[in-house]
Amino acid sequence: MNLCDIKTVRQIMAMFNLSFRKEFGQNFLIERSVVQDIAWECCEDENSAILEIGPGIGTLTYELASCRREVVALEIDRGLIPVLSYTLGEFDNVKVINEDVMQTDLEALLAPYFEKGKVSVCANLPYYITTPILMKLLECGLPFDYITIMIQAEVADRLCAKAGSKDYGAITAVLAYYGVAEKLFKVPAGKFLPAPKVDSTVIRIRLHKEKPYRPLDEAILFRTVKAAFGQRRKTLANALGAGFSELSKEEIASAIAACGHEPTIRGERLDIAEFTALSDALCRILKTK
Repeated sequence: MNLCDIKTVRQIMAMFNLSFRKEFGQNFLIERSVVQDIAWECCEDENSAILEIGPGIGTLTYELASCRREVVALEIDRGLIPVLSYTLGEFDNVKVINEDVMQTDLEALLAPYFEKGKVSVCANLPYYITTPILMKLLECGLPFDYITIMIQAEVADRLCAKAGSKDYGAITAVLAYYGVAEKLFKVPAGKFLPAPKVDSTVIRIRLHKEKPYRPLDEAILFRTVKAAFGQRRKTLANALGAGFSELSKEEIASAIAACGHEPTIRGERLDIAEFTALSDALCRILKTK
């Protein structure tokens, strides 16, 4: 079954009396080479299990099931569950669950899959909820090998940006704490049905097996990053002053100096290693309060 064929897609939608639902960000890929590339490049181990988020009518799921050990797919749209039973009927290594990933206990769901080997994530994420889903995947603490997602090209630019660049932001720094992101390839809007208004990019995140950065307090690290970018036009010292109101200007300047920076530097110049050092300096001061 060619789920990238427009005629086939329309026939399936008509068969099940379905329409594309904007509230779920449904845009189905209609370029098989792109789907195959995503399935093959989402992880290095063919024996991996895959968590797929938002399988739609099963376009990517079909390719994943063909080349990976197992696939567990979370689909929020109840109307697509019978469609997926139809399109994926030939596979016995796919489990489709009608759940919202944001409400799913991923640890409980994936425990049996981790017991058998490696698990990676592969998904065509809806634009409107990309960041919340990605943060849940990163923060859940599960030892994913890779997280491969197709997202809005502009968001991909931010996630893969380098410190000091115009696209670099808080989400970039936080992502670097958990792993290393790289762009794989761009997917033009015309490769989808219906076509979105912008292009997409597939990125792959290799998660750290052991985090290279070990802050004294993880919560303070994230608070530091958030404060640094909370008022982007301000200097780092002023931005931190707004985010750490319990500290004096002198204490904040001292923490910045301890990391070898001038207080006039801006937060977007710091990479995750420097943010970790800065958060540790702030943490030591906070502990004296």
